[in-house]
Amino acid sequence: MDCSASQIMKNKLIMLIEPGKLLKNINCPEDLKKLNTKELHQLRDELRQFIIDNVSVYGGHFGASLGTVELTTALHYVFDTPKDQLVWDVGHQAYGHKILTGRRDQFHTNRVYGGISGFPKRKESEFDTFGVGHSSTSISAALGMAVANNEFKDDRHHIAVIGDGAMTGGMAFEAMNHAGDLQDTNLLIILNDNNMSIDPNVGALKDYLTDITTSKTYNKIKDEVWDLLGKVSKFGPNAQEIASKIENSTKAFFMQHSNLFESFNLRYFGPVDGHDLDHLVSVMRDLKSIKGPKLLHVLTTKGKGYAPAEKDQTKWHAPGTFDKVTGEIQKKPILSPQPPKYQEVFGHTIVELAKQNDKIMGVTPAMPSGCSLNIMMKAMPERAFDVGIAEQHAVTFSAGLATQGAVPFCNIYSTFMQRAYDQVIHDVCIQDLHVIFCLDRAGFAGADGPTHHGAYDLAYMRCIPNLVVMAPMNEQELRNMMFTAQLEKNARPFSIRYPRGKGVMPEWKTPLEEIQIGQGRKVKEGEDIAILTIGTVGNYALTAAEAVAKDANVAVYDMRFVKPLDEAMLHEVFRKFDKVITVEDGCLMGGFGSAVLEFMVDHQYTSKLKRLGIPDAIVEHGTQLELHQECGFDPEGIKNTIIEMLAPSNKTVNVQA
Repeated sequence: MDCSASQIMKNKLIMLIEPGKLLKNINCPEDLKKLNTKELHQLRDELRQFIIDNVSVYGGHFGASLGTVELTTALHYVFDTPKDQLVWDVGHQAYGHKILTGRRDQFHTNRVYGGISGFPKRKESEFDTFGVGHSSTSISAALGMAVANNEFKDDRHHIAVIGDGAMTGGMAFEAMNHAGDLQDTNLLIILNDNNMSIDPNVGALKDYLTDITTSKTYNKIKDEVWDLLGKVSKFGPNAQEIASKIENSTKAFFMQHSNLFESFNLRYFGPVDGHDLDHLVSVMRDLKSIKGPKLLHVLTTKGKGYAPAEKDQTKWHAPGTFDKVTGEIQKKPILSPQPPKYQEVFGHTIVELAKQNDKIMGVTPAMPSGCSLNIMMKAMPERAFDVGIAEQHAVTFSAGLATQGAVPFCNIYSTFMQRAYDQVIHDVCIQDLHVIFCLDRAGFAGADGPTHHGAYDLAYMRCIPNLVVMAPMNEQELRNMMFTAQLEKNARPFSIRYPRGKGVMPEWKTPLEEIQIGQGRKVKEGEDIAILTIGTVGNYALTAAEAVAKDANVAVYDMRFVKPLDEAMLHEVFRKFDKVITVEDGCLMGGFGSAVLEFMVDHQYTSKLKRLGIPDAIVEHGTQLELHQECGFDPEGIKNTIIEMLAPSNKTVNVQA
């Protein structure tokens, strides 16, 4: 299969969306700097419309990038990027940045297999100074750049753009604590405050920022301070003196109101209107002359400029394709009952279980709608917690709940669980606490790409003592695993992983049944070759087995558990079959196939074994099926492996049409 980007694009029907008359001539920020104020306003409008036009046709993250159009325009207009290092946090808000930095004509390939990434990516552009996808990293990265560049003494600037949602992550506070101690670093933190991450922000920081922006006393002082700041450039040699007055005025006010950012020894400026382009340009120009670490607080509206997105910001975070005129989000017609998303099965099942077991609680780090814990938050708000973008805290908070007899279901995307690995080991598993980790988005996450793929959890979870590691093949198995994990007699740590997207059972509300810990199941009898699977890719194995059914009798085993392995079943397999295939939607290095191979070697079996899964490489973005095809564990890939393994036995295999 030719997977080159050019061939991929030829295979797709691409409608190029024409940029406005100014935007079509902007190929880099240097072109932007040639515009006058009136033209800059027109460009801003064209940029916003270009994002609306493209995302409505091709999908992608929407509201966050609309909200930063003015901020993005001002940053590239004022600063000398890429010499001045601009770091975006997460990257949902960086579409305008990509368009203004030479990727306008490729933007229709955004998040498409073989196209440009939906997030800033160093290999893609020199303007993408740091690759991102997980939150709260920008301040640390920009600070590192600032320290490394101090030796050049060339006044280059280092700007971290971080949302108020990402600011809830502990890493951001660690970085600010360090930055405040390095007063010779040229660091500007821009707090893009829209009171949202994907869902509405939670916690004390949200209330604190809201209090700042609504304080009448503060805003009176703020207006006076920013009036002064706006005049800095007119005062020539007195600019530093006025900047000092501005700083002292801000500090004087916050000595009474305990400014959080000043306590980190960061000079605080703002809040300012993030949609007032002229004021943003003026403020940023003045801030360039103020040395040391500082923070500019910018107020924006997620979805700005598109009314439906402003009204329902969670829904329009990444809405898919839509009619830009009517605002109707386009969905494929449903011709028959459809399977639910796995996250929905989790959301409804935890409520069902919680009604039976009053010890059950739900915990998620800022993903209530993404993992469907919002269903429990609505039904039982006192027993479900969104702790903000704080995965480490989510795990240890769950551990604390468990010490007091609660049974927490801690739902974290597989890729984000990587950030709390120490807490899983140190706070949960060493203490053998009854915490149930539900890892959503396991395997390939699709168009979000390598920063969001859940490729590693089977490998990094199965090596931890005391932890049961399992994955369901379908919705019924997910429900039964959740039921089994919460039983008092099974009070120990559990990990249950499942993929993004729909399942396979339209009628999924099955009776809850206990599963014996460490027990797999045979889902298809066979004599010629055995396929061992973990998780939902078992459905691919069944499809492949049926495709060769006329001439090859393939046995399929759904192992269900990576730890503990069903050793009785494995002995049965290796005694009977001299050819075995393992299939997993996870990394081959140390994953499920490795566990089976270790068992085979430890027990001195000599079967020929072929492992299918995610190779030891960074796999880029695309649909889940496209990525499964690339890695060779889609139904066709499994079928070809069956044929290849049976060929040496001179057994002719005909494939059903």
